[in-house]
Amino acid sequence: MDKDTFSKLKVADIKALFETEQALEILPLAQEDTRISVQKLAASYIKRQEKELKEQQRLMSMYDYEGMFYDQGMYHVAGVDEVGRGPIAGPVTVAAVILPPMTLIPGLNDSKKLTEEKRETLYDIIMKEAVAVSCISYGPEIIDELNIYEATRQAMYEAIRTLSVPAEAVVADAMKLPDLMIPVESIIKGDSKSANIAAASIIAKVTRDRYMKSLDDEYPGYGFGIHKGYYTELHKEAVEQQGVTPLHRKSFEPIKSIVRWVKPD
Repeated sequence: MDKDTFSKLKVADIKALFETEQALEILPLAQEDTRISVQKLAASYIKRQEKELKEQQRLMSMYDYEGMFYDQGMYHVAGVDEVGRGPIAGPVTVAAVILPPMTLIPGLNDSKKLTEEKRETLYDIIMKEAVAVSCISYGPEIIDELNIYEATRQAMYEAIRTLSVPAEAVVADAMKLPDLMIPVESIIKGDSKSANIAAASIIAKVTRDRYMKSLDDEYPGYGFGIHKGYYTELHKEAVEQQGVTPLHRKSFEPIKSIVRWVKPD
């Protein structure tokens, strides 16, 4: 397209062209155009491209840890993460996810940094793209029996073991997994540094949140769908007014002290 032809185009038409494969072709013409609105379209396009490039670079960097295993010919690398260690009610949920090497999923990140809507969207993408996914939840009984740390670790072992495609290596968010018979890398804040761990954090978070929301009908008034079992003011009031439920962890305060007050039948 020559300069004269371009100058006769309407701004709306130029805007539409910036959404096509002709964007790079018309960019110099738009930058030289005398119309301020057209120059702004060009500047906006450049900013979008820079943002997309930055996001692509971020996503590629999230395979740095997996890359160490890829270089050794191990391509089924499972990321493992948990959600629900802190609440006083509900399960601890662990997910293990194996993504195809270097799969770039826009927006993939630590689940805590994402909105609920974004997590739900990414959940569907991960489930579609993943080589294998396993999600395990351990309820209050197991947590109280083993302690939360050990329950989380055992859930991680089970999630890895039950993957439909065996993992050749594992990247885990902070947790040490000494009993694994395959290579494992424990990464501090791994859910923002590793693509597979980030994917696991999203699967675990969405799965647990959906479950906690489903409890609202069974345990009305507790607000499990709102606070997800964390000890908020709303949760505190519910426990004080309605008592402890089977969902509560008896080894966690203040439930531990409250249970002591309850007289046996």
